Amino acid sequence: MTTQYIVEIFGTGFFAISGALAATDKSKPDWFGVTFIGFITAIGGGSVRDILLGSYPLAWVRDVNFMYSIIAAIIIASVFFKTLIKLRRTFFLFDTLGIAMFTILGTEKALGHQIHPLIAAIMGMFSAVMGGVLRDVLTNEIPVIFKKEVYATACLAGALFYIGLDVFLNNRTVNILSSMILIFIIRIVAIKYNLSLPKFRKEEEV
Repeated sequence: MTTQYIVEIFGTGFFAISGALAATDKSKPDWFGVTFIGFITAIGGGSVRDILLGSYPLAWVRDVNFMYSIIAAIIIASVFFKTLIKLRRTFFLFDTLGIAMFTILGTEKALGHQIHPLIAAIMGMFSAVMGGVLRDVLTNEIPVIFKKEVYATACLAGALFYIGLDVFLNNRTVNILSSMILIFIIRIVAIKYNLSLPKFRKEEEV
């Protein structure tokens, strides 16, 4: 069991907790509803990536440990619900770490399928953000990628940075960590200073 595999399992669990907490924001769904949202949040991005890459069976179908991680996460979200709600800022950090990790792992997997580097970077971004997009759609929220946040852009920047490092530096561990740190820094700085990309259309002056 590699460190990467352990991190993937725990990252899946953190995303499931994020989905479970989001599901309870506007309503009081039953256990099935919360579990479904948590499940979609946790496996959505990786599933979309693998389907587009034609990589079957999907990771969670091939390895039941991902399901165990999601189930455990839902139970933890229920038992420690009040505490987790109070610690949402902490889970923002976990979410940021999660998207950083899954961006790079997704990019690596795409490169392993001999995909063009630019497409591989997009696949890495999908791995990180699509679960959150599906979560927001199912909970009747505006998807996070459409909000005034540097979210998917940070993932794409990190993926492209990883691909660049992979060309010039033959050190997988350093490349992964450096790229994850870049995504983490971009996301934190953007939130702290309320940074965002320019609007597609400027508001017309009256």
